[in-house]
Amino acid sequence: MNLPNKLTLLRVVLAPVFMAFMTIDALWAKWIALIIFAAASLTDMLDGKIARSRGLITTFGKFADPLADKMLTTAALIMFTYKGIIGPWPIFIVLIREFAVSGIRLAAAAEGEVIAASFWGKFKTVTQMIAIIAGILIMCLPMISQHVGAVITGILIWISVLFTIISGIEYIVKNRKLLKLK
Repeated sequence: MNLPNKLTLLRVVLAPVFMAFMTIDALWAKWIALIIFAAASLTDMLDGKIARSRGLITTFGKFADPLADKMLTTAALIMFTYKGIIGPWPIFIVLIREFAVSGIRLAAAAEGEVIAASFWGKFKTVTQMIAIIAGILIMCLPMISQHVGAVITGILIWISVLFTIISGIEYIVKNRKLLKLK
């Protein structure tokens, strides 16, 4: 297994560890959760750069990398919902998009094609990760009231949801032939 794929698997492992720290109701645990999430987010950038620069792009990486991203960001959205910071709609919309794109990827795989992440898909992931990191950071700053923090985090999450919708529409339009949507 090459280094980029190991970094991808590390992100998968870090998702439940992140969730565990988010469930602890202590400031120190939120800081650790923030560090874990930020480090895991960096592995997303690193695995792709390393894979491209060293010619280590694999079919496994093309499938596993977006799944690892989904696990990490979904874990955070679940925790934000659990903590009452955001409502269920953002996570519902994100999951619908993720299921749709995964279905398209499965249809492509059945045809012998591998669909790599698009620009909009990557941009969606970056905006989600930035919104989540900002949201956790706000939770770590006691000078920001819970209500104000939830409003700011909610706005950032909804901005990322907008890009989630855009990237989902792009995947469907670009790959409609696989779905027989003409």
